[in-house]
Amino acid sequence: MVVMIVSYLMLMVCVLVGVAFVTLLERKILGYIQVRKGPNKLGIFGLLQPFSDAVKLFVKEQSVLLMSNFLPYYLSPVFSLFIALVLWSVIPYELGLVNFNMSMLFFLCCLSLGVYPLMSAGWSSNCKYSLLGSLRAVAQTISYEVSLALILLSYIFLVGSFSFSELSLYQESLWFFWLTIPLSMVWLGSCLAEMNRTPFDFAEGESELVSGFNTEYSSGGFVLIFMAEYVSILFMSGVSTLLFLGGGVLSLGFYIKLVMVSFLFIWVRGTLPRMRYDKLMYMAWKSFLPLSLNFLIFFLGLKLILI
Repeated sequence: MVVMIVSYLMLMVCVLVGVAFVTLLERKILGYIQVRKGPNKLGIFGLLQPFSDAVKLFVKEQSVLLMSNFLPYYLSPVFSLFIALVLWSVIPYELGLVNFNMSMLFFLCCLSLGVYPLMSAGWSSNCKYSLLGSLRAVAQTISYEVSLALILLSYIFLVGSFSFSELSLYQESLWFFWLTIPLSMVWLGSCLAEMNRTPFDFAEGESELVSGFNTEYSSGGFVLIFMAEYVSILFMSGVSTLLFLGGGVLSLGFYIKLVMVSFLFIWVRGTLPRMRYDKLMYMAWKSFLPLSLNFLIFFLGLKLILI
């Protein structure tokens, strides 16, 4: 038990340090996409920039809202980050950590829980803009979660297990990516929508909502929401790697592929403009959902034939 707790604490520290450098990577990549340098003053190649940003954000003045619901307002960002960090327990490390057989099911449950801090943060701020922003974010997250769940269910039928560790065993000879390229593209789009990233960053639509559900947050609260988003990016990159690109978690190749998928998320942000809002639900229900349902039925039939 002690080994497990220490292992989890080490994992959390490594994830949070990773988040710091993902923000630096994002700013660097966006800089070069926009033909500029990005952060390059603090330390070698700007390596100390994330720590400077963290100190600056945490020491900023915390605004106190007189009309807000005090407990939900302050606890929502904490729960948001907590859920994002708990999700990391499904990655099959096998080094003193829990390697449970129902990891895919646990992943879907925790992913669904992520909408509650969003809704709570917007509602407890007692501000129209925050509430509208949270409603939009929740509607978007739930809509694209359906496609994510169906895609995951397809691979559950194919592999015949709820465990992420089984997936890497099935991909020793051939990655699932090459077998199901359309499904992997839908997964990528659904992940972007799930994490409110470009081109689906409607929750942060500057022109309509002024930064979405986190309008009333500053200092520590804003940092926790920001960190939860980037922890989710790293985690979804890891899950995408396990699901489509194979490889054991203890190999160097896994982490190279994880960084490449994270790079892809950032590249999309630097390349694509925000979508039209009326196209959002069209893609969720009339494009992604039929395709993922068709693949689910195909995999189910394939499994029955093979049995």
